[in-house]
Amino acid sequence: MKARTITGCIFLLALLSGHWSWLHAGIDIIPCPSQVQVGDGCFSVASDTAILVCGPCQEQGRYFADMLRSASGYELAVTAADMDQAAANRIMLHLDSSRSDIGREAYHLLVDSKGVMLTASTNAGLFYGLQTLRQLLPPEIESDKPIAGIKLDIPYITIADSPRFAWRGLHLDVSRHIFPVEFIKKYIDLMARYKLNTFHWHLTDDQGWRIEIKKYPLLTAIGSQRSESPLSATPDKGDSIPYGGYYTQKEIQEIVAYAGSRFITVVPEIEMPGHAVAALAAYPELGCTGGPYKVWTRWGVNSEVFCAGKDQTFTFLEDVLAEVLELFPSPVIHIGGDECPKDSWKKCPQCQQRMKDNALADEHALQSYFITRIEKYLNSQGRQIIGWDEILEGGLAPNAMVMSWRGIAGGIAAARQEHSVVMSPTSHCYLDYCQARDRTGEPPCWGGYLPLEQVYSYEPVPQELTSEQARWIIGVQGNLWTEFIATPAQAEYMAYPRAIALAEVAWSKPEHKSLARFLDSLKMQLKRLDMIGVNYRKPEGK
Repeated sequence: MKARTITGCIFLLALLSGHWSWLHAGIDIIPCPSQVQVGDGCFSVASDTAILVCGPCQEQGRYFADMLRSASGYELAVTAADMDQAAANRIMLHLDSSRSDIGREAYHLLVDSKGVMLTASTNAGLFYGLQTLRQLLPPEIESDKPIAGIKLDIPYITIADSPRFAWRGLHLDVSRHIFPVEFIKKYIDLMARYKLNTFHWHLTDDQGWRIEIKKYPLLTAIGSQRSESPLSATPDKGDSIPYGGYYTQKEIQEIVAYAGSRFITVVPEIEMPGHAVAALAAYPELGCTGGPYKVWTRWGVNSEVFCAGKDQTFTFLEDVLAEVLELFPSPVIHIGGDECPKDSWKKCPQCQQRMKDNALADEHALQSYFITRIEKYLNSQGRQIIGWDEILEGGLAPNAMVMSWRGIAGGIAAARQEHSVVMSPTSHCYLDYCQARDRTGEPPCWGGYLPLEQVYSYEPVPQELTSEQARWIIGVQGNLWTEFIATPAQAEYMAYPRAIALAEVAWSKPEHKSLARFLDSLKMQLKRLDMIGVNYRKPEGK
């Protein structure tokens, strides 16, 4: 195959064209691959092309056959094969767990005159390779109806690719506003297209408890319902419209399985010790005063929290977490830990006695006691905790992971203590922040101005860290809080295309990134989003 070598997407510019040369070959891959060789010519998928699978990867073969079937109408056979079957006109998926040179999520892709050869050491790697292959096909492949005369041409190419970070996350808050199961699946599908692998599902907060816990039915009977929501224009006033809903355990199992088939881990968040008013409304004995409490009808931070002085609080939370662990196989459970006012603890005799009994210097140390006690339980069940960076205050629990959101200082502090860190600062990763300085015509939004280009510019590893400390930065995540996001269409508008920019931050190495190349490639991605009905925000000037 005649080829020109391209490393890290730094391509020779076509003379005087001002465009990256790979765009002229119809190659618009996001996230940017590590190494690419582009050849002359293309392989055409036809109705008699065979999909051959080597090893236990039949599911990936069927996934790709289904992808091709929608637009082309082709019923391509998926057949078990071995490497000796090197016939032409085939798409071969080769799973080789013995290949030490191919990382767990890495893949090698070769397209030549014989067809396609995709090799990986795991099914996850094959899946990511198929997402790249999908982007090498024309955008019409995304059609859910057959297109007469569609040409499925794939350019001759060789790609060796692997991710920079292990945690490539996207968050969704369903406590402020809940979203249908089918939209959650669509959200997961969009993540999978861009090789994001962690869905952080924020399930509980002051404004609503959204997960069925069978031992405590009042959590959903009472805690999932609020009497009204704030008006978007004047959030200090209510709309007088009752609001509620929750996910059954059956629905959660369905979503977790769906995500797993796309190699996405669902990390649930059960908030504690703060952001707990929905739970306290259902079980007021878990608060310091005993209530009464009601599910909160305003945004922001409520001062009522779980009582840290009562053993029944921990019994309740361990019971809740026991059911959560049955539903979510994730090795990591998010326990929140953010924005916990200490006023009620300061006034509570039982909390003060807890501090005295455990020689705790102040209420920050009491929160550390609370988080550490929960960590001990989850560790005993073979799981690890992650919390927002406030869990550093009063002392970090021994095995805790930290999600740094209030800037990068929390991430730096945790990494220096040799704790795993996911970077998620508001400055670059809060996708509920506004997308235009002039908000005329824009939907209501929370926070400051965060344009697409700023998301793309993010470097998750702080310069303040040594190379040894930098190893503890395991990933990056975008967050979508939904105080002002009430519908799936609004959620898509706020998340995309900024989530695509963050996906490249998470996958591609910094030396391989180029904003000019990304924006050019994004044009084709937006055509794909059009095909599948995503209500993305059109980038500025486009």
